[in-house]
Order: sequence, then structure tokens, then C-alpha cells
Amino acid sequence: MNTQVEMSNMENFFNPSAVVVIGASNADFNLGATICKILKEDIAYPGQVFAVNRGGEAVHGAQGFKSLRDIEDPVDLAVIITPAAVVPGFVRDCGEKGIRNIVIESSGFSEQGDVGQRLQAEINESARHHRMRIIGPNCLGILDNHNRFCCLYGANQLVRKTMKKPGTVSYVIQSGGVGGLVVERLMEDLLGVNKMVCIGNKSDVDESDFIDYFDTDNTKVIGLYLENVQHGNKLMAAARRTKKPILAFKSGRSEAGSAAAMSHTAGMANNDAVFEGACRQAGIIRLQSAEELHSLPKMFTEMPLLPGKRIAVFTNSGAFGSIGADLLAETDLVMAGFSGETREKLSRLPGVFNAENPVDIGPALPQIYLQIYDILLSDNNVDGLLHIVGMWRDYVADVMSELTELCRRHRKPAALFSFNAMARVQAARADKNLPLFSTLEEAVRALVVSHQQFRYLNKKETVS
Repeated sequence: MNTQVEMSNMENFFNPSAVVVIGASNADFNLGATICKILKEDIAYPGQVFAVNRGGEAVHGAQGFKSLRDIEDPVDLAVIITPAAVVPGFVRDCGEKGIRNIVIESSGFSEQGDVGQRLQAEINESARHHRMRIIGPNCLGILDNHNRFCCLYGANQLVRKTMKKPGTVSYVIQSGGVGGLVVERLMEDLLGVNKMVCIGNKSDVDESDFIDYFDTDNTKVIGLYLENVQHGNKLMAAARRTKKPILAFKSGRSEAGSAAAMSHTAGMANNDAVFEGACRQAGIIRLQSAEELHSLPKMFTEMPLLPGKRIAVFTNSGAFGSIGADLLAETDLVMAGFSGETREKLSRLPGVFNAENPVDIGPALPQIYLQIYDILLSDNNVDGLLHIVGMWRDYVADVMSELTELCRRHRKPAALFSFNAMARVQAARADKNLPLFSTLEEAVRALVVSHQQFRYLNKKETVS
């Protein structure tokens, strides 16, 4: 994945000028038809859409043909969603027509025993012979919100929603179900999705290829959900090349989880300790839960990286300050020791109950919040801020918005959390573009991974 030719081939997956959906028809519950509907009716995809089926019938406005050979126009991408037994023949037809990018969404291959493995071997041979790139088989497809392209079958309502809010986070997901959930949850958060690809059995193109590709586009954060890693050295090399944060959640840690991965996407059990070590060496942030795929990216898109371990806790409730300190104590981060100047400045402010760390204030005007932010971020003994709000007032969202700007100016991050009702937090997050977290544990975890990325990035720059 280092040449311009290869990058151009990858681009055709996300921004094809013409796509053919093989297996789309007007039969009831036809999955290919949902893709044609997405492209032609739901998102106004600007390219040409063709459908191949036995009757040669048009599908939701996509021109119909009985065979690929009947399509006279050039085609950049083929999406195959047919019974597994006929897929190898269609792959050969694509190669003969000159189509070099294929997404195989059909299941029934190496995840389902000897017969499926033979079918997948046929596909792989055709791909090598015709120099094609294949995503899948047994995958959900592709979403690109900026180029307005999507071939995720059955995702019509979700796609109409995501296209209204394109973002900068791109995902490589081995499971279509997880992919849909991550996208939907991210839409409820601060950010939107740039691109998402569900890779299934990854007989050809894998997560490493997409890390290289996302390193060249407008992606800011790369998220991975993996059930197995087939080429560990390739993944590590791709991760080392990029300076963008890579957040990875891998299932199959236990024996039972590995067995489930095998039946789902033909994922062979990997040694989890080896994967953990590889992540540390290559600069991949390993996530603790699938939920972190959508909850943590805003820490990287909206805040500077945490340059050290010293955290100032600031709250309007002493109890919450104690809770925050306890959570920090469970990590590698530490409570910052303030300079004498900082303590003196804080003690002079009205409403400050405690000028030590954690800083605790009672009822205070907005300008007091802003002064405390600036004092704490200006202290050379402070690397970042954990801001916990217990009593929400109308101006809190405004002062948090000012804090976000101060953080960028001081090049120090803040993780923000409020104990108030989630509906109020979500409204403030959306209205003010605030990196507010849903739980205090999540906010502390965001600081941890921010510092982890800072250390990884320094290591990569030193090596390069």
C-alpha cells in the first residue's frame, strides 16, 4: 500500500464513478435492492448505478442487465450479493470486464467449512490473476459520508441520518452489526463518521490497507473492531507509519470468544498477550470495550494531546473532586501539585473553598470559572484538567466552550463531565461542540488514552 496506483485503486472503493450491484432485483426482501435504493433514492449518489439480475430488470432506478457483459459503460466497483456458489463466476466476469474493485457481501465462505473455503480459494485465484482488490466476503459494505457513497445493505434509515453529519472519524469493522451500532451511537455524540468499511473475512484487503489509506485522506481518528489479525507484522508496520490515533478493540480474548469469532468471520484464535504487546510497540491504543470506539474519538478531534501525567481536578462539589481523584489513582496519571503562585491566585478568588488539588468552588459567576481555567492551565506543574460539574447552571455550557478554546491555546487538554441528566448533557454537547463525556470513568479514560497517544507520537517522530 505504498504506491500511488494502489492508493488510486483504494479510492475506487469509496468514490467510484460507476457501480454495479450484482444480485439486486425486485424480489421481496432482496438485499441488493436496498443498496440500489440507498444510492438512487436515499443519498443522491452522483455516479451511475447498474443492477445485474436474471431478468435484466431495473431496480429502484438502477438500470438493469442480465449480464455484466451487457454493460457497455466502464464500471469502477462491483458489489456482489448473491448465493455463495455463484460468486466465483461473477468475480471472473468482473475481471474480464476490467473491474478492479469488488465488495463481496455474500456469506458462506471460509467461515462455513470446507465447501466455503474452496469457494473463497476460487475467488482469491481470480483476484490474483486479474489484479483485483476485494473487500470481504461475508461483509456489510462501505460508507463514505463525504463522497456520498454507501453500499451497506439494509442501512437505508441510518445512512440518511449519517449523510447529514459527515465527520472525521473513520472505521474498519470486521462485523457489520458492530459497525451499524458504532455509527448510530457516534451520531448521538459530538462527532460524525467520515468513512466506514466492514471487512468480513478479509480474503484480500484488510485493516492494514485501510490504515494506510486513511492516512492519506481527511480522517483524523482511525477506529478498528477486529475479531482476528491474520498479518500481524503488516498491521504493525501500517500503524507505525501513521501519526493519526488508532483506537482498536479486539474481541476473542477468551477461549469462548475466539470460538465465536471463528464461526462468525473465520477468525483464527490469536494470542491475546501477543496482540497486546504488538499494540504497545506499534502505537495502537487498545480499547477496553466496543463502546469506546464511539466515546473516545472526540478527545482527539477537539482537544490537544495530554503532554504529561499531572492532572488538575476542578469541580463545584467537594465530593465529586474526591471521586475524580480516586479514579485518577487507578491509572498512571497523578494529581498535580500546584505552584505557590497558583495556590495564591486561587485563594484570592471569591467562592473558592479549596485552593489545593482538587479545586472546589461554591456558587460562582462565569468569570470565576474562566479565571480558574486560565490559572490552572498556566501552571507549569499541570499537564491537563479533569473538569467535573455537579450543579449545572445556564452558563456552564458557555464557560466550557471557552475552556475548549483555552485548552487549544495552552496546548493542554481537559476532559469534561457533568453529573446532570444525560439529555441536558447531550443538548449542551451538540449545541456547543463540547467534548463532554457520558460518565466520569469515561472522562478519566479519555485523559489516559490522550497521554498514551502523545507518547506514541513522540516515539514515532523519534524513530522517523
